[in-house]
Amino acid sequence: MHGDLKILTGTANPELASAICNHLGCQLTPTLCETFSDGEIRIEIGDNVRGDDVFIVQPTCAPVNDNLMQLGLMLDALKRASVGRVTAVVPYYGYARQDRKVSPRAPISAKLTADLLQTAGMDRMVTVDLHAGQIQGFFNCPVDNLYAAPVILDYLRQTVSNDIVIVSPDAGGVERARAYAKRLGASLAIIDKRRDKPNQAEAMNVIGDVEGKTAIVVDDMIDTAGTMVAAGKVLLTKGAKEVMACTTHPVLSGPAIERLCESAFSQVVVTDTIPLGPKLQACSKLKVLSVAGLLAKAIHNIHTESSVSVLFV
Repeated sequence: MHGDLKILTGTANPELASAICNHLGCQLTPTLCETFSDGEIRIEIGDNVRGDDVFIVQPTCAPVNDNLMQLGLMLDALKRASVGRVTAVVPYYGYARQDRKVSPRAPISAKLTADLLQTAGMDRMVTVDLHAGQIQGFFNCPVDNLYAAPVILDYLRQTVSNDIVIVSPDAGGVERARAYAKRLGASLAIIDKRRDKPNQAEAMNVIGDVEGKTAIVVDDMIDTAGTMVAAGKVLLTKGAKEVMACTTHPVLSGPAIERLCESAFSQVVVTDTIPLGPKLQACSKLKVLSVAGLLAKAIHNIHTESSVSVLFV
């Protein structure tokens, strides 16, 4: 058993950190996060952490580099303060989509990010729905890749009672969609995208029966929402009675909000791994579910040396 449990956070998602503390019945450890006029970040831990078991809640969402640097500086500060163990709770792991070389002379940014965090002093990482599960192999420390599926499935069971079909927006997400379909007792469909020539529109076909059903498109994240919105549109043309979208990470960059507001989706279900702020007010279709309870259970089990695998779906 390590020392006392302490929760820290930067400026990335303090609301989620506070919600986690409410579940755990503890207080956030005060942490100073300031930015100098030239853009440099200043970090100072406001309490004694010697020998303690510390968890830093800090998703590396936009602004990605600032939040990543904050996390690295907090890790370094804790290491130099003789912390017992430090776990980075990174609900959204930035740079995860750059997990391999797709062209000559390109970096593997997800691997570099893993090296930076470990060098800074991280002993363990907790994350939610990694873009590719293999990224766990980039770390030389334990990584707990939790799934937001239990949170989203509970909501769907309470709100959707019609004939359901779970839809993967591409071939790469079939495993995720199949897991949802299995637990909801629903059928499965897949969007097949093909682009015959560069800069030409994609031809989208639906593999599976969606006619007269409530189609729920599931993915790990929505970024610019182009693929997701196109999937919703083609599902309606194939006879779906209603279309919904479910995703863990609401990146929502560029024109995403406008696209979702004008989309065919009746509702877009996301979690609070990334704070939405004014985006939530800009799109009435967004429904935010909290993963604070899930992360709090993981933190409690890690701190008490209990099993974390009981939280996996």
